[in-house]
Amino acid sequence: MRAVGTGLGTGAKATARGLKATAVVTGRASRATFRQARKAAGAQGAERSGLKRLIELAACNAAGDSAFAIALAGTVFFAGATSGERGPVLLFLGLTMVPFAIVAPLIGPFLDRFSHGRRWAIGATFALRAFLCWVLAGTLGDGSPWFYVAALGVLVSSKAYGVAKASAVPRLLPHEITLVKANGRVALAGVVGACVSAPLAGAAYWIGPEWACRYAFLVFIVGTVAAIVLPAEVDSSSGEESVDGHRDSVTGARRAGLPPRVAFALRANCGPRLLSGFLTMFMTFVLATEPLDGWETKTKSTILVGLVIGAAGLGNTVGIVVASLARKINPAVMVVVALLADIVALVLATIFYSLLPLILLGLTVGLMQYLAKVSLDSTIQTGVPVRAHASAFAKGDTTLQLAWVVGGFLGVILSYPAVNNLGLAFAAVLLTAWAFFVLKTNPARKPTAQPGPRVRV
Repeated sequence: MRAVGTGLGTGAKATARGLKATAVVTGRASRATFRQARKAAGAQGAERSGLKRLIELAACNAAGDSAFAIALAGTVFFAGATSGERGPVLLFLGLTMVPFAIVAPLIGPFLDRFSHGRRWAIGATFALRAFLCWVLAGTLGDGSPWFYVAALGVLVSSKAYGVAKASAVPRLLPHEITLVKANGRVALAGVVGACVSAPLAGAAYWIGPEWACRYAFLVFIVGTVAAIVLPAEVDSSSGEESVDGHRDSVTGARRAGLPPRVAFALRANCGPRLLSGFLTMFMTFVLATEPLDGWETKTKSTILVGLVIGAAGLGNTVGIVVASLARKINPAVMVVVALLADIVALVLATIFYSLLPLILLGLTVGLMQYLAKVSLDSTIQTGVPVRAHASAFAKGDTTLQLAWVVGGFLGVILSYPAVNNLGLAFAAVLLTAWAFFVLKTNPARKPTAQPGPRVRV
């Protein structure tokens, strides 16, 4: 017995030493990864210009938003999208428009007037989300009306951060990289931040949903401080034009609204965004109710939906990586390529309706949606006077979200068994018609003025 006990004791000690060694190695690997990530964020002049700190802030923002999303995973905001019933899904689509309905007419113009205090404006979006997450932690599950107020407040603040951040990127752009690459790096940092934060938020959610909210509160507090200590150049107005519109390239008269090339890029973006909403909703219902041959069981049909929709998410991530690594992307060309590539993938999926073409369609939609969006961002940043950046981004985001919702509504309606065989074909015809309209309005052949800061795209 003593020998057995001695053997067990020796085994336990060996196991403890193994666990300790594993922890040490994991800790060293994590620190090394963190150091490499910080080094990459500051590469090519980003540390000197201060862009590195905005990149790190983007990671913090995504970490907090992912924790907030996980905290609300079991609430009405996500239950409708996963219930399989069309009525709740339509309501969910309507709810997604609420933050944008506030951002465009109210927050965008406010941020324009607050352009000399961008650091405080960005910090305020973090501070407000921190406060609201703390409120949410006490209202989850009790049916309080304050839950809806606080949740929508977090969504609105998140969109306001995106608008304010986008208008700050050109102020910190180093000479060594282009604007598209800078936007890509910021987005890639967001992906990293969400991936790192999601397991921690999930562990907190396992204890209780309110603890995921409290974790988000801490992340947003850190973000508030990080935003306030951003470089002073974020508030710089050197070389900016303090106008609220743009000047006509021929008459020189001041006009309201977006410049022609920005409006063109926005119209081109509406196609990929509409297809994204359509694909998400249409495929979710159709593949769940009428799966492909060999995927008829409930488990397999769920995997099938995950493969197609997950391919779109993978494509979006690939787009972020491409934008952050590409040496040069022509935004005016990219928005057209994205629209045409989506049409080609959609036609192939319509004709050869099977697993591989559907996965290819998902990858293409995700990839092209991001590349088109980052091209639109750089077009706004270079083609709109800086004083109007926030309003332009707010209008752009609202328009694109509306396109996504319209696509989602069409996807839900056309997913009914009586008409779902026409769904992809209808989307292909609609997107092709939209492409003809967009190309017809291309202002590339007309001389245009280019107000705003001179930055590289």
